Amino acid sequence: MDTSTGPDTVIVGAGVAGLTAAWNLHKAGQAVTVVDPEPGMGASRAAAGMIAAVSEVMYQHTTMRTLMTTSAAMYPPLVAELTDLLGHDVGFRDTPTLDISAHPGDRDYFSALAEVQRAAGMTVERITTRQARSLEPALSPTISGAFLVSGDHQINPRRLVPSLIEALETSAAAGGPPFILLRRRAVEVLRAGEDATGAVTGVRLDDGTVITAGTTLLCPGVSLATVGGLPEADCVKLRPVHGDILRARLRPGRPPLLERTVRGMVDGRPVYLVPRTDGEIVIGATEREDSFDGVVLEGAYQLLRDAQVLVPGAADLELTEILARARPGTPDDLPYIGRLDGVDGLVISTGYSRHGILLAPLGGHLAAGLVLGTAPTEQDAGILAATDPRRTADPAVVDSASRDPSNGHRTPRERTAP
Repeated sequence: MDTSTGPDTVIVGAGVAGLTAAWNLHKAGQAVTVVDPEPGMGASRAAAGMIAAVSEVMYQHTTMRTLMTTSAAMYPPLVAELTDLLGHDVGFRDTPTLDISAHPGDRDYFSALAEVQRAAGMTVERITTRQARSLEPALSPTISGAFLVSGDHQINPRRLVPSLIEALETSAAAGGPPFILLRRRAVEVLRAGEDATGAVTGVRLDDGTVITAGTTLLCPGVSLATVGGLPEADCVKLRPVHGDILRARLRPGRPPLLERTVRGMVDGRPVYLVPRTDGEIVIGATEREDSFDGVVLEGAYQLLRDAQVLVPGAADLELTEILARARPGTPDDLPYIGRLDGVDGLVISTGYSRHGILLAPLGGHLAAGLVLGTAPTEQDAGILAATDPRRTADPAVVDSASRDPSNGHRTPRERTAP
């Protein structure tokens, strides 16, 4: 089959990055087609959904800090507009987060991190373990320290993704710009010119369908390399960062275990428990770069063990899912949002690693602005300069980035932080 349609923008990838961009473009009046064989089933499917701009702060992480705080502030209006349109909850919870240390060494880590957070103007309240257990009685009586982070919240990606699709479909049906979701795989971009090296004019799908569009937005995560016809994308260096994550559920008749997200440290190992309103608790997550797509038993065991150190009652939960997904990592841990040299008609938005849900509103806003040609604000211009896909084209730039403490790169020790 070889047909042609003509949306204003075709988006490859129906995770949160692609769908938030689609929503922004749709609101701006654009006809949008999104292409993905399994919408929302990539990294977005596994994500716990912590909107944790404060708790995710790391040492020597200045640039990423700006992205995280900016994006976190964009969640409330996004949630409000989706809720108003759809008339139902989209998975957002504004309950605060507790940072809990299991042992004295873990407490020292959180104490030092709190100094960094406060120096950045963030609000982190040290509370006693008695106060923490008053807030969450299921916490172990042996915990050694606690911090309350009132500004860190959560959203359920498994509700957010279908809600974004529903919002796009609802708005289109009510007379808004056309929206089409195609459950197909994009195999290559189309190029203008006799030698097919000119502007990108759309995509070809795995069934032969051709979609022409004014702009093509690539948000495919780690599968970017499988999209042909774009040798210029060799500079977009991605690596799969796998994470094992568990989902559990309260057994019938049992009272809620937690109300707040618990982000913990157990002997230097991070673990978190994210409670949903329906009784589900997400337990995660490991971080490994071994290129293995399956679940690793050691990682699952570690999470189960450490979750029970902090919350002994977790042992009574029903284990419902063990999952692993590859998150798209970059050499300097910053995402790629921007254009490629000499390639008109194309925008790239990928490389969000483990911050994909947190950065979704900002990434969607910036990618849509590039597609629309909107003049960026001073802050947006600074972020776009830091996330320009061309920044890693030169190996010397990557080397410099890995040593530059201002660009968000984390040392191996810092990678163990929650």
